[in-house]
Amino acid sequence: MPEAVVLAAARTPLGRRKGALAHVHPVDLAADAMNATLSRSGLGPDAVDDVVLGCVSQVAEQSWNVARNAVLAAGWPESIPGTTVDRQCGSSQQAVAFAAAAVLAGHADVVVAGGVESMTRVPMGATVVPDLGLPYGPAVRERYRAQVDADEPVPFNQGVAAERVAAKYGISRAAMDAFALASHEKAAAAADKGAFAAEIAPVGGVEADEGIRRDTSMERLAGLQPVFQAGGSVTAGTSSQISDGAAALVVTTDEHARRLGVRPLARIAAACAVGSDPVLMLDGPIPATAKILRRTGLDLDEIDVFEVNEAFAAIPLAWLAETGADEDRLNPNGGAIALGHPLGASGARLAATMLHHMQATGLRRGLQVMCEGGGMANATVFELL
Repeated sequence: MPEAVVLAAARTPLGRRKGALAHVHPVDLAADAMNATLSRSGLGPDAVDDVVLGCVSQVAEQSWNVARNAVLAAGWPESIPGTTVDRQCGSSQQAVAFAAAAVLAGHADVVVAGGVESMTRVPMGATVVPDLGLPYGPAVRERYRAQVDADEPVPFNQGVAAERVAAKYGISRAAMDAFALASHEKAAAAADKGAFAAEIAPVGGVEADEGIRRDTSMERLAGLQPVFQAGGSVTAGTSSQISDGAAALVVTTDEHARRLGVRPLARIAAACAVGSDPVLMLDGPIPATAKILRRTGLDLDEIDVFEVNEAFAAIPLAWLAETGADEDRLNPNGGAIALGHPLGASGARLAATMLHHMQATGLRRGLQVMCEGGGMANATVFELL
């Protein structure tokens, strides 16, 4: 029985909004990540059957199937197709799951999967045309009328959802500030010891992530005002950063890897997705974790490292509270609060970071899980080979 495996994973540096990568077209950003990971796999473009990329704001420079355009920008053969996936923040994690399914089904031998988002050049929300209204429609608004103000411009708001998650799981402002500070401290320590060097493919001379704030402190974080709700507790400091970036993985089967004479990096042991309350929206990682543990037959203490996307500090803190996971295994090199969250790229970015951390430290199993707009979550278990 074949198994889906990862041959290589790479990502670009993550740039701040209007920062070092702002001048790079997202198609070129994706192409850079794809070329870097394919080179590291030992394969050439002729070995690739398909490309699946995640992207959330598929408009303007990210429209017209960014995956296909990235194939052409990468200089790969015109015969290689591409398709673009939107599962909100989990888009590129879903792209990897689709790639694994394709190679296991025999529909392809090698798939490059990942994602891209230039939140500078294509701002979040750019897909909404104000004069035509928001995408929810009257039936969705009516269904959730009792839970939200149906007349609000954005009745399903992720920032407000983060406030609701914090309230539901009893997470204090101080706990969120402390978590955010730890994210920056861990990311700074990882960068200083070169932990990201193996996964980052420089872009135009940019070699490092821009988002890490080495000068932040509990005092500075405590001084920030809530940004989503009057009297709330979620601030810009405890929210993920608006970022530009791309990431990609090369996916095949163990059998095809042997035929090619290349050694896989890791096995994709399992993947799943769940839906959750679209108003609370962001606690989907909790049922997603339960589902993938049932699917694999693993206990949480058999997982060596966890990557839970830091969309907001409340999310991994709620996940910790509900799962009882070992906090020391969570996001060991920091997360999106410090590094950034280029929406369509973040799932593949988390995978690249986790896989390289596992390789560097000799850890065997890793679980990544991602909350998503609309009330969804993806979970993936990787095993190092």
